Amino acid sequence: MRTANPRSIVIWSLVALVGAAGWTVLALSRDEEVSAAWMVAAALGSYAIAYRFYSKFIVDRVLKVDKNRATPAERLNNGIDFHPTDRRVLLGHHFAAIAGAGPLVGPVLAAQMGYLPGTIWIIVGVIFAGAVQDMVVLFFSTRRDGKSLGQMAREEIGPFGGAAALLAAFAIMIILLGVLALVIVNALADSPWGTFSIAMTIPIALFMGFYLRILRPGRVSEVSLIGIALLLLALVAGRWVAESSLAETFTLAPSTLVIWLVAYGFIASILPVWMLLAPRDYLSTFMKIGTILLLALGVVFTLPTLKMDPVTDFASRGDGPVFAGSLFPFVFITIACGALSGFHALISSGTTPKMVQKETQVRMIGYGSMLMESSVAVMALVAASVIDPGLYFAMNAPAGVIGDNVQAASQAVANFGYSISPQDLAQAAKNVEESSLLSRTGGAPTLAVGVSEIFSKVTGDSMKAFWYHFAIMFEALFILTALDAGTRVGRFMLQDMLGNVYKPFKKVSWKPGLIITSAVVTGLWGYFLWVGVHEPLGGINQLFPIFGISNQLLAAVALAVCTTLLVKSGRLKWAWITGVPLAWDATVTLTASWQKVFSSDPRVGFFKQRSIYQDAIDDGKILPPAKSMDDMHTVVTNSTVDGVLSAALALLIVVVIADAARICVKHVRDPRSTKLSEAEYVESKLTAPAGLIATKEEKAELAAAAARESGDERVPS
Repeated sequence: MRTANPRSIVIWSLVALVGAAGWTVLALSRDEEVSAAWMVAAALGSYAIAYRFYSKFIVDRVLKVDKNRATPAERLNNGIDFHPTDRRVLLGHHFAAIAGAGPLVGPVLAAQMGYLPGTIWIIVGVIFAGAVQDMVVLFFSTRRDGKSLGQMAREEIGPFGGAAALLAAFAIMIILLGVLALVIVNALADSPWGTFSIAMTIPIALFMGFYLRILRPGRVSEVSLIGIALLLLALVAGRWVAESSLAETFTLAPSTLVIWLVAYGFIASILPVWMLLAPRDYLSTFMKIGTILLLALGVVFTLPTLKMDPVTDFASRGDGPVFAGSLFPFVFITIACGALSGFHALISSGTTPKMVQKETQVRMIGYGSMLMESSVAVMALVAASVIDPGLYFAMNAPAGVIGDNVQAASQAVANFGYSISPQDLAQAAKNVEESSLLSRTGGAPTLAVGVSEIFSKVTGDSMKAFWYHFAIMFEALFILTALDAGTRVGRFMLQDMLGNVYKPFKKVSWKPGLIITSAVVTGLWGYFLWVGVHEPLGGINQLFPIFGISNQLLAAVALAVCTTLLVKSGRLKWAWITGVPLAWDATVTLTASWQKVFSSDPRVGFFKQRSIYQDAIDDGKILPPAKSMDDMHTVVTNSTVDGVLSAALALLIVVVIADAARICVKHVRDPRSTKLSEAEYVESKLTAPAGLIATKEEKAELAAAAARESGDERVPS
């Protein structure tokens, strides 16, 4: 047993003190200026302690990962879906795939409740729930040939609860992909700079894929430098294009972007994983991590003040203009990704377990990637909280609430209890070279304004417009990587379901099956995207609540499966590790689902909203923000669909949890009555480090393996 040395004790004590100092200032400061640096200190200190101690405890004592056990990537390698992938590239792919719209949009929207509730949930939630879920699902899926979450539920919980989990997981996945795509459309619509730069990442990624596969296999550092250089060139060229005669070509309307995104999702789903998906996600990770690190350094260097209240009046009243509902449960579903996200479980049981080289890498890839995403959520909350609250509410409230001009918006913001003059609203838009910032809902523009505010303190106010548009493009890139990976995972899920009826679909690389299922998946989420683009109430305002609820309901499925597997695999005493987060998540999301279905407040309840608009239609009236009777019918249809989906998904999740509890009790009473569906043990012939940096022992193993491959059995000393 290793004992801590004095140097290690001192270092980790200092890390703990930094985190504790950050939490103390955030918790106790009232009616005084608080630097955003304290939020960063609280987050980083907490992340470091959690990764070093809690995640290691779970991996070593609970999961007992085995570096000598071959993973599906090694055993089933076919070069299409199963492919042993360098841990650094896979870390980039996994992080890029899970870090979509949620960590950027959710915290920005939740800032209307104040910065403190969101900060607590993001950091505490990820340490004890989100990162644990991602890592444990990845581990169990890797032990089961990379099977999807729904298929694992079917095999481990039983046909009834498993069928409910399969259906719920697939339906939720479609909703999530539709909302992810909607945020991309909102960010790229009428933006030639962003559209060109995003489009160029596709040929760059294809080049990187062929470079690593054919031209220079294994040269990860080499291709990384080339990819970064090309990405930076695409960013700079985007501005040139926006100022040239080509601008019109890359200025696309939302409807056109829908078609292009659906086509891209289909192609990305059917191409071999090494060709586009993995290198593109790896490439975008450099930009994601680099931007977030620069943002964190900018906060520490400029020490911006948190201008948003720690807790606003909207938290208790539940009548916020950004989204309606009280702090509990709606902060916890609005901030999904970054704290706890069911979508991640689909990636952890989708592409990643088919590519991971060693079981020992699940800690870095599963737990580590989720901490990285949580840091993105913290920085998004910082960006939303350092701008003027009046500007924040003017940007995030729908046009039907604040009007369509700066005078009306200024008055509406004053009614919320904040103040900003019409001149300041106009100047804020001028600073970032936008015609208007009013009702720029969806979170992305608000984050971009916050980013430009922080970076311009270092580079000067003349760079505000550059940083704003850079951030918009950065967010679109961030989200697109989750869309392409998610589409592929949706294809795996549909193949798993259809494979229960027609066996060839079980072979995930069977070409007719992958083409058919890819077309179905992209068509389904394309429908939700089209509806969101043409939604009179604002697509993101209408769809994001169901996005958050669906995401957290899916997390309940994942945690239920994990808890069941811990019990069935003889780890009953450790079942609390996923059982406690499951209990919390189920309480929050089922409460939110009940309110969204049955609330008498039309801003909260879908069916109440439907009733009011239907009554108005019957009376021949048009209610704002609808502008025509067609808009009124659209609201009624979408409210009905959202309400039915919310009720159906909640019911399916209750069935899954109840059936999982039944199986756990059955196993505890008679362990022989349940069967564990785990792939047979095969000894691994691969050698790879567990973390980013190889330890001394791992370097010796790598040297020995290299010597054996070269025919020299002598092991270097």
